[in-house]
Amino acid sequence: MEFESAHSNTTAKLPILKLGEYEMWVIRIKQYFQVQDYALWEVIENGNSWVSVPQTAQENGTSVTKMSVPVTAEEKTNKKNDVKARSLLLMALPNEHQLTFSQYNDAKTMFAAIETRFGGNEATKKTQKTLLKQQYENFSASSTESLDSIFNRLQKIVSRLAILGVVITQEDLNSKILRKFKT
Repeated sequence: MEFESAHSNTTAKLPILKLGEYEMWVIRIKQYFQVQDYALWEVIENGNSWVSVPQTAQENGTSVTKMSVPVTAEEKTNKKNDVKARSLLLMALPNEHQLTFSQYNDAKTMFAAIETRFGGNEATKKTQKTLLKQQYENFSASSTESLDSIFNRLQKIVSRLAILGVVITQEDLNSKILRKFKT
C-alpha cells in the first residue's frame, strides 16, 4: 500500500522541445507519456479509434449537420486520452509554435506534424551528423574548466551522435579525454 501511494504521487516535468534537440525530446516525451499514462502514448502511436462522424438531419425543413459524440465508455476513454495527449503535446512545444500545431484535431496527426517540422529530413540529419563529428574531432577544453564540465560537454556530443547512429567507442572517448589533459 505504501508503495502504491508513493508511486502515484510521482510526477515528471513535461519536456519542452528546444530547437535543434528534437531527437532527445522524442525520447523524453515518450518516457513522459509512458510514466503519466501509457494509454496516452498508445493514442499518439496508434491514433484514437473513435472518430467523430458528421450526420446530416432535416429539422423544420432545414438541413442541419451534427457531429456524433462518444457513446460507449471505451469511446469516451479514447476521446479523453486523445484530448489529453494532444493538450500535453501542445504544452511541450515552444510558445511560438503553439498556434501552428493547435490546428491538428488528434494527437497522432499532431505528433507526425511535429516530427516533420522538427525532425528534419535525411539531408538535415546528414548535415547535423557532420557538424557533430567536427565538434567531436575539434573538441577542446580550457585549463580552468572543471573535469565534470569537460566530460558533460563531450558526453553531450557523443550522445547526440549516438542518436544519429554514429557510435564512439569507450576507448576512443577515453583517448580523447586523456589527450585533452596532456595538452
